[in-house]
Amino acid sequence: MFKKGKNIFLVFGILLIMNVVFQSFYFRLDLTHDKRYTVTDVTANLLKQVDEKLFVSVYLEGDFPAEFNRLQIETRQFLEELQTKNSNLIIEFINPNDKREELISKGMTPSQLTVEENGKLSNAIIFPWAELTYQNKTENVSLLPLGIMQSQEQQMQNAIENLEYSFTNAVNNLVVESAKKIAVLTGNGELEDIYLYSLLNEVTKKHFLAKFTLDSVASNPQKTLNDLANFDLAIIAKPTQKFTEKEKLVLDQFIMKGGKTLWMIDNVQADTDSLYTNDKILAYSRDLNITDLLFSYGVRINSVLIQDLYSAKLALATGNIGNQPQFQNLPWFFHPLVNGNPYHSITKNVAPVRLQFTNPIDTLENDINKIPLLVSSPLTKKIGVPSFIELQSIANEPKQEEYNSGHQLFAVLLQGNFTSNYNNRIKPFNLNAFTEKSELNKMIVIADGDVGKNQISKRKPVDLSYDKWTNEQFGNKEFLLNSIDYLLDDTGIISLRNKTLKINLLNKQKAFTEKRYWQFLNTLLPLILLFCFGFTINYRRRKKYRSPF
Repeated sequence: MFKKGKNIFLVFGILLIMNVVFQSFYFRLDLTHDKRYTVTDVTANLLKQVDEKLFVSVYLEGDFPAEFNRLQIETRQFLEELQTKNSNLIIEFINPNDKREELISKGMTPSQLTVEENGKLSNAIIFPWAELTYQNKTENVSLLPLGIMQSQEQQMQNAIENLEYSFTNAVNNLVVESAKKIAVLTGNGELEDIYLYSLLNEVTKKHFLAKFTLDSVASNPQKTLNDLANFDLAIIAKPTQKFTEKEKLVLDQFIMKGGKTLWMIDNVQADTDSLYTNDKILAYSRDLNITDLLFSYGVRINSVLIQDLYSAKLALATGNIGNQPQFQNLPWFFHPLVNGNPYHSITKNVAPVRLQFTNPIDTLENDINKIPLLVSSPLTKKIGVPSFIELQSIANEPKQEEYNSGHQLFAVLLQGNFTSNYNNRIKPFNLNAFTEKSELNKMIVIADGDVGKNQISKRKPVDLSYDKWTNEQFGNKEFLLNSIDYLLDDTGIISLRNKTLKINLLNKQKAFTEKRYWQFLNTLLPLILLFCFGFTINYRRRKKYRSPF
C-alpha cells in the first residue's frame, strides 16, 4: 500500500514539474504545409521595436456572409501569432454596424458583396478594415484588396496571402521613421501637379515630396547635381520637352551615386483628351533625347504604338433619347489593359493596369538584371508613326489575324551595377567627381507617361484607380505605389507580397448540386452506423451471456 502511494506521489510530482517547465518555455508549432502561421524574420525584427501598446481594431465582427468567416478566422490567428512575438499588441474585433459613418469618414470604404446561398443571390455590406493606433498615430489596413474581374474566392485567397504584408507595412509606418526624400522632376514639360495628385497624395503619407526643376542646370550644373543627390528617388512623369546633355549628365550621375528613378515615358505624341476634342489626331515620334541614356542602362523604348484586343473602354455618345445623350462603353484598342508579373512582389495580385497610347520596350544585352513587370496579351498589333488616329475607328470590327505581334513589354525593373552613359565620353560640363559605375542600384522604366495621370472632375482630381466615364477600376495606383515602395525598400517588407498560400475553398456549385448527398452522409449515415454498432454489440452480449437453461 505504501509503495502504491509512493508511485502516485511520484507521478503527481513529475506532472507538476512538467507544468512549470512548459509554462516557462512557451512555444507554438506551425504544422501547415505552406507555413501559413509562421512569421517571417522581417516581421519579427520589426515587432521588437514596438515598445509601447499598439492597439489593433479589426472590423470583422458581427453578421456577415459565412464565407467571410474564413477571413475573420485567418486574421485572428495571424494577429494572435504576432501577439506571441510581442505582448504590447492589444487586439480587438469590433462590430462596425454602429460606426459606419465614422469609419467612412476615416477613409474605410465598405465593400458590397454578392453572396450565393442555396442557389439564391443576395447583397451584403461589410467593412473589411483594421485600424492600428500607436503613440497617437493611426494607420488603416485594408483586409480585402481590390481585385478586378476576380471571383470572391480569388479575392479571399489574395486577402489571406496579403495579411502579413498589410499589417507589417502598417506597423512599419507607425513605428519606424523610414520616410525617404522623393524628387518630382519638372522643367521638361512633365505632368502638372493636379494630374499627379492622386498618386502623390498617397506617397506623402509615408515620404517627403518636393518638386525639383532642372532649369538651374544651365547656369550651375554642379550645384543642381549636389542638390538632387540629397533625394533617394526621382520621379520623371511624362516629359514632353528635350533633355539637354547637361540635364542628362545630372540624371546619370544621380543614378551612379545610388539614386533610384521611376521613368514614365511617352515616346509617341498621342493624347486621349485631344482625341475627344478633335475626333482625329496625328500620332508622331517625340524626341526627348534620352534614348542613349536608357540604352546605356539596358532598355530602348520604341517609337511605335501598340493596339491590344484586351483593352480598356471609352465612353462615347451613341445617340439620344429625347434630349438626353446615350453613352456606351466601347473597347479602345489603343488603351491596353495589361496584367502584371504574377511572380514579382510589385505586381502580384494587382488588378490589370490601364495604359494609354503606349510603346513597346526592348531589353538589351548587358549585365543588368531585367525583370518584366507589365506585359500585353499576345493579341497585339503595331502601328507605325506618323499616322492619323480617328475616334470613329472604334466602331470598326477588328480583324483578329492582324493582331499577331505577340506579347509586348511595357514596364521593366532594372537591377544591377549601372554603367554611366558618359563613361569614356566628353562630358558636357566639368564635375568635381565623376562616377563611372554605380553600386547595386535599381530603376523602373514604364513606356507610358499617362500611367500615373488621374482624371479631373469639376476641377478636382479623381482617384487614379477609377475611370469617371466608364466607372471601371484599374490597378494603376497600386502598381505605382508598389513600385515606389520597392525602389525605396531597404528592409524587405515589400517582398512579403510574394507570399503564396494554398487556401482550400468550398466549391459552392458542387455543394449545392450534391446537397442531399452530403446531408445524408453527415447526418443520417452516422446515426445508421451508430444503430448498427449498438445492435451488434447488444446482440453479441445477449448471445454471450444468455442463460443455458
